[in-house]
Amino acid sequence: MTLPVRSSSRAALGVIPWATLAVSVAGLAVAAYLTYEHFTAGTTLACPDTGVVNCAKVTSSQYSKVFGIPVALLGLLFFVGMTALSVPPMWRTSSPWPGRLRLIGVLTGVVFVCYLIWAELFQINAICLWCTVVHALTLVLFGLVIVRLALVPPAS
Repeated sequence: MTLPVRSSSRAALGVIPWATLAVSVAGLAVAAYLTYEHFTAGTTLACPDTGVVNCAKVTSSQYSKVFGIPVALLGLLFFVGMTALSVPPMWRTSSPWPGRLRLIGVLTGVVFVCYLIWAELFQINAICLWCTVVHALTLVLFGLVIVRLALVPPAS
């Protein structure tokens, strides 16, 4: 049984796809910057490098790679995928696969963000401001996708 969607909810439903696209593009930009910094040894990393906030310490730690792949590059690939899945035609398609992939993507992203926050707080003992922006954008993206899914369940 589906409940009728009120007109105010319909307006919110129209905003969520655009919001996911905007958040994905913002994440893409920050992840591209971090990937560039990774491959140039962080020579222009715009972030403090002393004290608790220390981007250089975080981005050059043993936790900056997973299975030899730079975390920044994984973030870039994540946001490339989420951007592709957030363009308007992907929200309007009758295929269930874009929605499923979006959900799998954000769930994977949130699990990875939790791991990275754990690494920053308890292993590296430093926080990267740019990484925190990526974490926040991933969590916002997760929230948007989940809210949209709750308001408009997929067709069976």
